[in-house]
Amino acid sequence: MAAPNNPRERRLRTVFRRLDGILLLDKPQGLSSNQALQRVRHLFRAEKGGHTGSLDPLATGLLPVCFGEATKIAGGLLGARKAYETVARLGIVTDTDDAEGQPLRERPVPALTLDVIDAALKQLTGRILQRPPIYSALKRGGEPLYVKARRGEVIEIEAREIDVHAFELLNAADLLDAGTPHLRLHVECGSGTYVRSLVRDLGELLGCGAHVAQLRRLWVDPFREPRMWTLDALQGLLEQAGERVLDACLLPIEAGMASWPQVRVNQPQAHYLGFGRSLHGPYQHTGQVAILDEQGRGLGLGEVDADGSLRPSRLFRWALSQPAVADAVG
Repeated sequence: MAAPNNPRERRLRTVFRRLDGILLLDKPQGLSSNQALQRVRHLFRAEKGGHTGSLDPLATGLLPVCFGEATKIAGGLLGARKAYETVARLGIVTDTDDAEGQPLRERPVPALTLDVIDAALKQLTGRILQRPPIYSALKRGGEPLYVKARRGEVIEIEAREIDVHAFELLNAADLLDAGTPHLRLHVECGSGTYVRSLVRDLGELLGCGAHVAQLRRLWVDPFREPRMWTLDALQGLLEQAGERVLDACLLPIEAGMASWPQVRVNQPQAHYLGFGRSLHGPYQHTGQVAILDEQGRGLGLGEVDADGSLRPSRLFRWALSQPAVADAVG
């Protein structure tokens, strides 16, 4: 019998499998982060998957996708430091603060010098207050703000503190040559930062308004020099070389645990943690830690309390089945 031609029918017939690992996806423009996640989850036939930090449909670039047990560390990657390259279109403000929105107003772009631009960028660097975009996935009353905005509701959003580690001009040749008023910018920021809002606020400081015309995420800690995979490249690997070669594109879970302080435990201690019990220390690095066995295999996440004891918080399934060993537990 011929294979079904209906894409929906093919998806319904996908036989999913248990799969653990991290994929560094180069998200294409035009897809939401969830749409991109579902594409790769079906390509890999992964039972469980999640992404770490949404990218707008306009944006491209690094979207770490966690499969299986790697989803247990996804929350930590959400708060990681990130870097972007963006193009700001000066003179036009939109309702979404990017090129996908409707223009709200247009203003002439004044004569700008590099010193004026740099001074404005410095005002938006460091620990600052930022008002998130109205069209965002932030929830109020259990509903995303963009849903309320599309209904025409008046929304007041409180400013919140964010960390902008770097906000730098890369290129302003078109603007300085009296061409199309664009600025190419580099951003490094912490959790909760909206590049759209940074560009919006930069436009106001420059006296003309602005919106994001292009946005690309370059890296997310701990993946500073990522080897990213496009959807087309993954599809080609699957068709030409098969699933085993496709699986080789995944990083081990331990690669995503590099930002946490590490605690090593022996087999008796791992067995003890698997029952949800704490280990008396003293262990260093108070707070959240990555727990690894003596061979360097990740067992999960834990917390080191003020008294130096280690308690498990999110263990991987293989950590819950560690064999007992007749040895002292520290």
